[in-house]
Amino acid sequence: MMKYLMPSSLQRGQDLLPPGPGSYTVGTMSERFDCYYCRDPLHGKKYVQKEGRHCCVKCFDKICANTCIECKKPIGADSKELHFKNRYWHDTCFKCFKCYTSLVNEPFMLRENNKVWCSNCTATEDAPRCKGCFKPIIAGDQNVEYKKMVWHKDCFTCSQCKQVIGSGSFFPKGDDFYCVSCHEHKFAKTCAKCKNPITSGGLTYQEQPWHSECFICSNCKKQLGGKRFTAVEDQFYCVECYKECVAKKCAGCKNPITGFGRGTSVVNYEDESWHDYCFKCTKCARGLANKRFVCHNGKIYCAECPKRL
Repeated sequence: MMKYLMPSSLQRGQDLLPPGPGSYTVGTMSERFDCYYCRDPLHGKKYVQKEGRHCCVKCFDKICANTCIECKKPIGADSKELHFKNRYWHDTCFKCFKCYTSLVNEPFMLRENNKVWCSNCTATEDAPRCKGCFKPIIAGDQNVEYKKMVWHKDCFTCSQCKQVIGSGSFFPKGDDFYCVSCHEHKFAKTCAKCKNPITSGGLTYQEQPWHSECFICSNCKKQLGGKRFTAVEDQFYCVECYKECVAKKCAGCKNPITGFGRGTSVVNYEDESWHDYCFKCTKCARGLANKRFVCHNGKIYCAECPKRL
């Protein structure tokens, strides 16, 4: 007599389970038994014993056989039956729902709709999806994560130039991502002098952006950021160079009129200029800024002194 042990299937590496209550034996009857259902004699015939009852193969297939959850057909006495958690399969029907690989004695996962999956397909199905190609990112794949989104490393590309950013630096803008170079050209402010992008630092003068290294004295080339300077016809000068090269000389003291410190007010008359404190009467030295004065023989006098000359 041959006995079929009905193995339970593996689930994620578990050992084979012992036969469940639905197991049965098949053999050739050597004793005088009749079929439990149709009462036909079984002596010398193939029979099935299940739950203590002896029956012919025909009655077993019709009355006792479990139904395969996959093909919906009876699992006859001549078929090998697999069972797991009160579910039954022909051994030939016990295949991965995704890749159709036989799962007899292989690890598997029972998923929705009573479908069985192999471990590889389960891992792939449960893996996160790449935001770029929408394919699964499986263990071992190099990937990039940002704000709960994930990409294959080669799928994480610049929205502008389409080059792979991978694990390099990038700038997010809404749903787009830009490499450093494209972000500079597309979004960064442009220096008023060199017209190149300002990627960091910089300064603003009259609502225009400048690189710190571009905002310099036109004469000595020193950077002017955070220092006093004077703008003359789109040229910038530090205090020293403005005094030396650009500033007018006071007609009184002969020193430069810089507009810094004492004497920020300037008096201009004809083609000459004075510090406000230097613009005074040649005779009495009275200050004449914002007062009436008289010019006589190229010299400045108050309104009273010319009468005394």
